[in-house]
Amino acid sequence: MTARKLRSGLDRALEAALAVLMSAMVINVLWQVCTRFLLGDPSSVTEEIARFALIWLGMLGASYGFGRKVHLSVGLAEELLAKRVKKGHPLRIALALTSAAWVSAFAVSILLVGGAKLVSMTLRLEQTSAALGVPLGFIYAVLPISGAIILIYAGLEAVEAFGRPSGQVDET
Repeated sequence: MTARKLRSGLDRALEAALAVLMSAMVINVLWQVCTRFLLGDPSSVTEEIARFALIWLGMLGASYGFGRKVHLSVGLAEELLAKRVKKGHPLRIALALTSAAWVSAFAVSILLVGGAKLVSMTLRLEQTSAALGVPLGFIYAVLPISGAIILIYAGLEAVEAFGRPSGQVDET
């Protein structure tokens, strides 16, 4: 499987997951409003569902944003450099690799390692959410998942940067 196909497949999977999460959040919040104002008896679980869905949406959305190169650190540096240096130039390749390395270091240290420790600790302590009774480790699992996705995207960026001849124009 080529890097381009892997990126495309990962993009499609994340787009679908984000669309499902956003749709579920809209339905959930509409139900919250209906039960509160129309029925006069607010649902006890919708606020917690919305909070947990927003956590997953934010983390997976950040991973997707990095993969699509709309992450602030990637876009700002490339935009500043684009005025002076053509795509495929060794300086731009070095910038892409440096950016991928810094983001990878964050993804490994904070998201993967820290997230895995948080998931493990909350599962070991058997912490559950108040309304739903869901183990909080399942909610926090999005941290190492998004860290792994960011690492995949960073690896793809490195592979694509090395595989791009200096005269070739990047299509993204």
